[in-house]
Amino acid sequence: MKLLTKKQVREKVGFSFAHIDRMENANRFPKRVRIGFRVFWSDEEIDVWIAAHLNARS
Repeated sequence: MKLLTKKQVREKVGFSFAHIDRMENANRFPKRVRIGFRVFWSDEEIDVWIAAHLNARS
């Protein structure tokens, strides 16, 4: 499993830091993982989230 920093998540999904926070707080984005004082996201969960949105297109 690979872990992504917030900057890497932003680059991957194209959202601002604030929008990532808003979506996460609204349970519309994968939750972060805290390791010590740092936060990360699972690369696999982000990929699944992106795929779900691509598949939801009409």
